[in-house]
Order: sequence, then C-alpha cells, then structure tokens
Amino acid sequence: MGIDGPVLVLTCADDPTSDVVVSELNNRGVPVFRCDPADVLTGRLEISTHAGADGLRGRLYTEATSMDLASVRSVYYRRPSSYLAPTTMTEQDGRFAKEQAKHGMAGIMAGVRGRWVNHIWRTMEAEFKPAQLIAAREAGFVVSPTIITNRVDDARAFAKEHGSIVYKPLQNTDLAGPGGRAAAIWVNEVDPADLDDSLSLTLHLFQRRVDKVADVRVTVIGDEPFSVRIDSPHLDWRRDYGQVGYTVVDTPEYIARRCRRYLDRFGLLFGAFDFGLTHDGSWIWYECNTGGQWHWLELETGLPMTAALVDLLEITR
Repeated sequence: MGIDGPVLVLTCADDPTSDVVVSELNNRGVPVFRCDPADVLTGRLEISTHAGADGLRGRLYTEATSMDLASVRSVYYRRPSSYLAPTTMTEQDGRFAKEQAKHGMAGIMAGVRGRWVNHIWRTMEAEFKPAQLIAAREAGFVVSPTIITNRVDDARAFAKEHGSIVYKPLQNTDLAGPGGRAAAIWVNEVDPADLDDSLSLTLHLFQRRVDKVADVRVTVIGDEPFSVRIDSPHLDWRRDYGQVGYTVVDTPEYIARRCRRYLDRFGLLFGAFDFGLTHDGSWIWYECNTGGQWHWLELETGLPMTAALVDLLEITR
C-alpha cells in the first residue's frame, strides 16, 4: 500500500463536496489524483494495466499528470459520471464501447489497494433498497411497514391495512422535466384511488407514512456520527431547502451503535442515514445513502465533517 502516496478521488467534474475534500487534502500536504472513470470514453482519461503474478499493475493518465495505481494510499469513491458512449458511434458500437469501458474500469478500480470510502463493490450492494431494508432490521432499527410490488391488489390491501402510505422510488434515476431541466420524484403520500393496473408495469415501494415531527440526518464518518435535526413543512424536506431549519442534536448511543452495525454489514466507512423523529421521540429508519451529500450540513451547522472524512483518507492502517 502506498501509505505516502496520493489519495485517489473518483468523481465527476461538478462535485462541490469533493472539491472541499480535495482542498483540505491539499492544505495538509497530501497528494491527490482526481478523475472521473467515465472519461475513458472521452479521451480525458487514459489507462494501461498489466495482469501478472503480483496482480494488476498500471497507471492512470490525465492531460496534467499520471499516477501509479500501486501508489494509492486511499480512495474516495464519491460520485462518478454515468458511462456515455461517444456520439460519433452507431448505437450498437456505442453500446459495446460503453459496456467495455464500464466493466473494465470498475474491475480495475476495485482492485486498487488501500482504504476506500466507500469501496465500489460495497457501495453497489448497499444501493439496493430491499438489501437496505433487511440490513436495517438486522441492525435493530425500527422500520416502517413496507411493500415492494407490481400487484395492484396487494398494494390496495397494504393501503387498507396501514391507512396513510407513501411512495418512494427504489432507485434515483436521472430524469428531465420541462425545458430539459433536472427533475426529481419526491416522497409523496399515495391516494389509494390512484392505485390502478399501471402498477403492473414495474416495481413500486410503498411504506406506511411515519407520523413525524421532524427528520434527522445522521452522517457517519468512520466511527463518528454527526446528527442534525431537519425541520420542514413538507413531507419530503428536499422539496424546498429555503424552508428547512437545522439543529445539531446528540446521537443516542443505541442509534450510533446500530448505524455502525449496519455499515459493518456492508463493509462501509461512510453512510448518510435518514430518520423520522416521532412525537414520542422514536427514531424511525428511512434509508442509508452510501454517497449522500453532507457538506451543506457542515456549512449550516459548523460540524467538522470535512476534517473527519479527510482523517480517514489521510491516515491509513
């Protein structure tokens, strides 16, 4: 392991959260190599690796510099771009090129030694909501009753049993609204009258609505939990950040312990946990995002999250 080598930051070009991490690493005199793996399809990133008795050896090249993969001390796997085929290719050739690049780069990067925050394979496993739900219950969290289905009769029965229910996407998807602007699907309450045969076209996740007074975001970095209460008039506070209030709160010991148990289940060092806080003070688990945003909370509250994350990347075992 290159304990004095660079931190490899894998993310897209437009990632302000990674910007502050890179800046702090620079301030500490820690070398950094930042790239977007998807740039192998644009020519902005080049790579050559050799498989031998000692594993994969090779270098990454950008226009400005290059890096020996064996020298990496740690990896910050943040938010790489999706692999997009060059527009000059035919549809079939482009699909082939995209899949070759995606599988080649993922396999090579996954073999890089050093501490990962978080490892690409562990991140992929933890992205699946059904796996999250199972792990959350095993970790001891209280989870709202949930159904994942494409059967309209079962969805109606679930709504009848639990009263107020909400819909949540199983995965965030890049969507476009009017004028090509980015669009999002918020967590919404479901009117049972809207449950019709169109449900059969794909899978849907429904949960019993949590009777909450606020939300809590717990960002776990290594062994440090940073908890912020989020007050908003909306069911999904992400609808309007201008109406959100933030308050630093203590993390109950049992919540911190369960968060760590959950992360250990997937082999993760970072997780952004979301909870609903009920009238009686219970914490109801919503989800855990392995690449969740956190820097805006540091700006709002002063919590030293950048320092905690850079400590993980700088100080290797």
